[in-house]
Amino acid sequence: MKKLVTLLFLTITLGKLAKAQEFTLDADIRPRFEYRHGFSSLYADEAKPAAFVTQRSRLNFAFKDQKWSLYFSAQDVSTWGDTQQLSATDGNNSFSIFQGWIRYAFDENWGIKLGRQVLSYDDQRILGATDWAMQGRTHDAAMLQFSRNKFDLDLAFAFNQEGQYNFGTDYTIRGGFSYKTMQMAHLTKAWDQATFSFLFMNTGFQKYTNDPIPQTDGLYYRQTTGTYYSFPISFLTITGSAYLQSGMANAATDLSAYQYMIEAKYKAGKVTLIAGFESLSGTDQAGEDKNKSFFPLYGTNHKFNGFMDYFYVGNHANNVGLNDFYGKVQLAVASKGNLGLDLHYFSANAELADDFSKNLGAELDLYYSHSLGQYVKIAGGYSQLFATESMSVLKGGVTSDNTNNWGWVQLIVNPRLLTYKVKGE
Repeated sequence: MKKLVTLLFLTITLGKLAKAQEFTLDADIRPRFEYRHGFSSLYADEAKPAAFVTQRSRLNFAFKDQKWSLYFSAQDVSTWGDTQQLSATDGNNSFSIFQGWIRYAFDENWGIKLGRQVLSYDDQRILGATDWAMQGRTHDAAMLQFSRNKFDLDLAFAFNQEGQYNFGTDYTIRGGFSYKTMQMAHLTKAWDQATFSFLFMNTGFQKYTNDPIPQTDGLYYRQTTGTYYSFPISFLTITGSAYLQSGMANAATDLSAYQYMIEAKYKAGKVTLIAGFESLSGTDQAGEDKNKSFFPLYGTNHKFNGFMDYFYVGNHANNVGLNDFYGKVQLAVASKGNLGLDLHYFSANAELADDFSKNLGAELDLYYSHSLGQYVKIAGGYSQLFATESMSVLKGGVTSDNTNNWGWVQLIVNPRLLTYKVKGE
């Protein structure tokens, strides 16, 4: 926290001295209480529920003139009580640089953006900011951008290393689908009420030998290709997506997987009704020659397939896939509140072992948000999973008979602290 205060002081001082066209400073403070009783995995007989408060404390400052843009975001993400009192430093390395990039505009259409940045597109199924996670998700990349007449094209390139070495380029960071190389193309065309986009992403991961002491052995690649669309039909808004994944699932197994989603939304006054279906392919538990399990690599996966994060939020990779039928009711309450209720029915996309049913159960999500002012919002929710025996099979044999629920309350405060403008000479 001391680092954030120091950055705030330096930023305000520089803002007063800067001869920039525009300089802004924003804050994002959000403490969240959670009660977990079967969140993400089934509640075991001998388990005890968990409860805690996590908090994001983030400062975002931006500079912009006719040609140059700069954005810098520093954050502290911690759990209340995780640092010993009277400690001179945070012992959990909770401070980090969330974003830090520069952008140069060649002209009104073309620009280049370099540095740590968020890649967020469409409904965030494949690439998203992951804003529910306190730390968020960013990529270290170079991006060439073009925009004209409601047509946008982004071309991103990344080459990652763990440090500054004199020899070799081995990359041994494996968590979170961390890639060594990445190439991405995303294009979007928008009309008055419709959008269509196309994504191609090629990610290269470090490959290892099968020796008793594994050695690095080149790279293996995974390709994700697909589209997202949204358009009106009469009184409905139709959205959908379809993606294919190919290449290698790991160093030794070919990958051939798919995802598709179709959703219809109807809005009448203060009420919004949504019905949809999503299918993500999976691999039979008995085994197959190819891996057929689709994984939405870098998306904001918490917003899909139920808020209790049983699927694709750091889990369910290389598994039996998922079919998700869902319905949602959203209601505007008074002038500043929103109430929502989601119901999901889950089933496996591929076959389970020992002739277990594909039926995995259902989840109910109830949530509410309310604006308390210009820059303050409070939100909360309650979710319950109704699991089947097949869900127990997927989650390591933990019984499906216990109650599995989760509750949370979050306060979000994000004021604009400073705006400083200088007229051009």
